Amino acid sequence: MPAWLVRGLVLAAVYAAAAVGVAWADVFHRDAMTVVTSVVFAAMLGVALTWGAIDGWARRPHRGTTWLYAALTAGPLAGIAYVIGRAVFVDQTGVSALGVQLTSGAAFFVLLVIVPAWVGQVVGRRVSPDPADRTPEADGDAAARR
Repeated sequence: MPAWLVRGLVLAAVYAAAAVGVAWADVFHRDAMTVVTSVVFAAMLGVALTWGAIDGWARRPHRGTTWLYAALTAGPLAGIAYVIGRAVFVDQTGVSALGVQLTSGAAFFVLLVIVPAWVGQVVGRRVSPDPADRTPEADGDAAARR
């Protein structure tokens, strides 16, 4: 299975579950919405940021393209899963909500995946030591110390 598909499916599931959780809290616990929304939003961004940082740190090839495809996969799938999850667990949302989720909802989910993932890649790449910085003298010194 391609890396972009794994990332897209996992993030679609995470984002849809988070969005359904926020919708559920909005219906049943309106008094705690500020905290719930903030925590869930930060967690959703953290998943993509961390996974992107790991890819940047590992210097995976084509990581930018991988995350672009993952975001374009996760957006519509998260929108569809959100409508299904909200219909089952929250308030019996109908098919009429699907159009909105496949357009603006999907675009929002795409941005929630791609922006933190690319930021994570930059951070991860900065943290990772560059293989080009290694010199033969440094490798020889390390071998002599052993």
